[in-house]
Amino acid sequence: MHRFGHHLIVGISGTTLNDEDKRILSALKPIGIIFYAKNFRYGIHYEDWLQIFQELIKQIRQYTERESMFMTIDHEGGTVHRPYLPITRFPHAFLLQFRAREVAASAALELKSLGINVSWAPVADIFSNPNNPIIGSRAFGATPESAAAGAREYFLGLREAGIIGCAKHFPGHGDTSTDSHLELPTLNLTLDELRSRELIPFQVLITEQVPMIMTAHILFPKIDADVPATLSQPILTGILREELGFEGVIVSDDLDMKAVSDMYSRSGTVAQTFKAGCDLFIVSRNLPSSSSERTLAIAQDFVDSLSNGSLDERIVEAARMRIDSLLAIAPQYSVSSLDKDTLLRHAELAIACSFKNP
Repeated sequence: MHRFGHHLIVGISGTTLNDEDKRILSALKPIGIIFYAKNFRYGIHYEDWLQIFQELIKQIRQYTERESMFMTIDHEGGTVHRPYLPITRFPHAFLLQFRAREVAASAALELKSLGINVSWAPVADIFSNPNNPIIGSRAFGATPESAAAGAREYFLGLREAGIIGCAKHFPGHGDTSTDSHLELPTLNLTLDELRSRELIPFQVLITEQVPMIMTAHILFPKIDADVPATLSQPILTGILREELGFEGVIVSDDLDMKAVSDMYSRSGTVAQTFKAGCDLFIVSRNLPSSSSERTLAIAQDFVDSLSNGSLDERIVEAARMRIDSLLAIAPQYSVSSLDKDTLLRHAELAIACSFKNP
């Protein structure tokens, strides 16, 4: 099962490791962790919660027996923000306007101080549907051009400050009217329609050599009527790899999201996802029950698929090489406190972005 761990980003239960966390980390040795608000101690002083978080990272490395890892977090600003004060809650992407690169660099500095090296940002979706319950103002713009420009600037700001960025959610989540955390959205767009709109920000980021792209748990029946993008070979291999020329790491959105969670309780789904083009899998372990058993079952499905020949070794090896190439250049940061002056400057920047004329 260790081999699947090389393709796994996993969530943990709280501010310390419980027995189930230790079991997962020891059994699978995941290559990365995704942190949530529950992993930061609330209601105590900065210095105290930072020390607790530092100990948590130490424990994670101990149980995974990994020195180099992807320490990851959703850190877009607005409603998508995990750590507590004094870590700056920047406004959502739609308000960043011409300050996106500066905001990204400031956010990156704070993430590095938490020992984090991957930010699941920027959002490359387009704010094209005002009734979208999950993307909306998380996008940088309402047109392909403005969304692409903002996402590009934000990605460059992260990269220049030493944080790995990830474009999401391919091939585009902006026009949905349902939340993939709760159900599987459907978008009846043709490939030509995607090319003229949704794919444009991703193409811009690929040109800038974005190293990771996250999939969308969305069904595009006019392109692949059978499965959502995360499991779709026509979308991930046909469009993303072959047409757009992306050579980096393709990572799934969280497999615990309701849009796809039931699919991953069936044998063969992991193999199908690899064959579609996915390299790396996120399992948040945020489902209310049996999250450890579910994670281990997904890993076992991987092992079984290799054993019975339904998953080609060459596909897994190619995915592993892409992951290894990225991990080799991923900086490993130590947890450290930031001074008040730096945090005050970041707070002032956040406030400036909230005004029309900052």
